[in-house]
Amino acid sequence: QVQLVESGGGLAQAGGSLRLSCVASGSIFEINSMAWHRQTSGKQRDMVAEIYLSNNHTNYPEDSVKGRFTISADSAKNAVYLQMRSLKPEDTAVYYCSAFLTPRSALGYNAGYSGRYWGQGTQVTVSS
Repeated sequence: QVQLVESGGGLAQAGGSLRLSCVASGSIFEINSMAWHRQTSGKQRDMVAEIYLSNNHTNYPEDSVKGRFTISADSAKNAVYLQMRSLKPEDTAVYYCSAFLTPRSALGYNAGYSGRYWGQGTQVTVSS
C-alpha cells in the first residue's frame, strides 16, 4: 500500500505565508512526479504546482500562484513541499498532495503499472 500524508495547513492572514509538506510512504518502487492540487466546495480539483523528481523540473498550471508559490522536493525522503507566500483569501481551499508513481510488488520489484496516488488533504484558510 501507498500512503501520502500532508501537513502544514491552517489559518493565515492575507499577505502571510504557509508551507505545506507531504511525505509518501509504503510500497513504492519509483516516484515520477509529485504535485499539489487545491479544491474549493463545489468546484473541481485543480493542480497548482508539479515537480518531476528526476530533474526537479517544475510546472505551475495555475496562473494565479505563479511568483507566489514554490514547489520543491526531497527525493530521498519521498517528500514534496509547497511554500506559499503573499497569500490571498482566494487561496482558501483544501490542498491535496499527489504522487504519480510505480508501486513495488510483493517481491520488491516494479509492479508493472503506474498511477496517481492522493493524500487526504489539508485545509488552508486565508483571512482578509
